[in-house]
Amino acid sequence: MAELRWATAFLDLPADTFEAATAFWRAVTGSGLSPARGEHDEFATLVPRDGDSYLRVQRIADGPGGVHLDLHTDDVPGFVDRAASLGAQVQWSDNHVVMSSPGGFPFCVVGRPAGTSLPSPVPWWGGTSIVDQVCLDIPGHLHEEETAFWAALTGWEYTEGRFPEFSTLERPADQPLRLLLQRLESDDGPVRAHLDLSSADRVAEVVRHRSLDAALVRDTGNWTVLSDPAGLEYCVTDRDPVTGRLPPVR
Repeated sequence: MAELRWATAFLDLPADTFEAATAFWRAVTGSGLSPARGEHDEFATLVPRDGDSYLRVQRIADGPGGVHLDLHTDDVPGFVDRAASLGAQVQWSDNHVVMSSPGGFPFCVVGRPAGTSLPSPVPWWGGTSIVDQVCLDIPGHLHEEETAFWAALTGWEYTEGRFPEFSTLERPADQPLRLLLQRLESDDGPVRAHLDLSSADRVAEVVRHRSLDAALVRDTGNWTVLSDPAGLEYCVTDRDPVTGRLPPVR
């Protein structure tokens, strides 16, 4: 069976905010930046301090931007066939295959070499942090089908979350990103996604991000929602940067 070898998160950034947002995410993640590539120099990789890359940026011409996934496999045709059998649709095919999940979330199936070495949490003056999770924001009426699709496609263990609207697909030890599945109250729109960071000190982490021009959206008391210079929302959580786990309930 065609297997998922590595997952890469792509930040799709509008052209007018691409430079500022890329600089922001470089600072947040302590990353370098690869040379631009693509027909219009629209792609680049955030190069981590150690380990293999798993975050990339794309300059887009239209739309508000967002997040999509690249799924790396040794068998692209086999993986595409399996995704299609689970309800995904092929949108475009060339040297990689663009698909959409049953709920409309875009992802690419690619055969480029997958990573093998996980990056370490990034140290800074307030502790450590790392982007280690993609949260799929799923309209309520799509939640059951979408959750079943990603559980079957990845083969990762499904776990109920501490809060009723969340569940998790637990990443294997060799994967850089967890998948969090959030049931939205609204039924509007397709499935979309945002990035989450784990942090040793969420309050200090938020201060750092705001000093880098992130905007505060809301603080739930358990996680903080911010937006980057492109207007893309993301979350800083209390999860441990090494284990990815929430602290014990006291």
